[in-house]
Amino acid sequence: MNRNKLVKNIPDFKLSPTVDKVGVEERVARFQTRSIKNESKVQGLKMVLNMIDLTTLEGKDTPGKVRQLCYKAQHLHDLQDGLPTVAAICVYPTMVAEAKKALGNSGVKVASVSTAFPSGQSTMEIKLLDTKFAVENGADEIDMVISRGKFLAGDYNFVFDEIAAIKEACGKARLKVIFETGELASLDQVRRASDIAMYAGADFIKTSTGKIQPAATMQVTYTMLCAIKDFYRKTGVKVGMKPAGGISSSKLALHNLVMVKETLGSEWLTNDWFRFGASSLANDVLMQLVKQETGHYQSADYFSID
Repeated sequence: MNRNKLVKNIPDFKLSPTVDKVGVEERVARFQTRSIKNESKVQGLKMVLNMIDLTTLEGKDTPGKVRQLCYKAQHLHDLQDGLPTVAAICVYPTMVAEAKKALGNSGVKVASVSTAFPSGQSTMEIKLLDTKFAVENGADEIDMVISRGKFLAGDYNFVFDEIAAIKEACGKARLKVIFETGELASLDQVRRASDIAMYAGADFIKTSTGKIQPAATMQVTYTMLCAIKDFYRKTGVKVGMKPAGGISSSKLALHNLVMVKETLGSEWLTNDWFRFGASSLANDVLMQLVKQETGHYQSADYFSID
């Protein structure tokens, strides 16, 4: 079923399924008991690296800093052979052209935040201009924030229409929709936001901007994965997932992969359908990979910060 047909079958979002919080806690606890060792661990760690969106979203960003990050995206640790690249570089719209030029034909995508990131507090006209500017400069992916004030006030039609309009402005660029789950009051609201975004055209749903805590807890991510599973069963349309913020250790990243596999299946275990928005995670994964090969931890000084 294509997106146009989906628009004719929009559910009443006030009736989105409620979430059994106790059940979610128990399920997440079981994921965290899984132990991954040896070759499976190495394979999992390389998969994590290939799913990371390296990000710089600071007021002090410069073209030089973006070029440095783009180099790291392609050369995560030159002393270690056989490493993949990351999935994407995520920058502000004004840095998209610089990132695109620096990455060339590497295969690493350029993602850009838009819609008055991170607050989302602006007019629709500005949000559309923000998005179109990023796309015209070469963005492969757009990470938009929803209007949390409208969502929390129950104006679900406003949120739906806004996402649909940004999706149209994206053209061929894939759209990730950020909920900023740290500002949502419950898992029920996370589930409702997921349903709205997917029916409005999101290619990915994403937990957080990284600016608000708590961010990508496993409970929130599991709730969103269940929403993706239900949406896929009803429509046949696959939607990706991006937990962002708060995942800084290899162990937690691997637990997330176990959760994805057991909830959605192995076909979601590629960077086309699952990403980590966690730049600080990369160095911890690299340290673990070196440990697996040499038996010793290397000092953090051996790994580049950007």
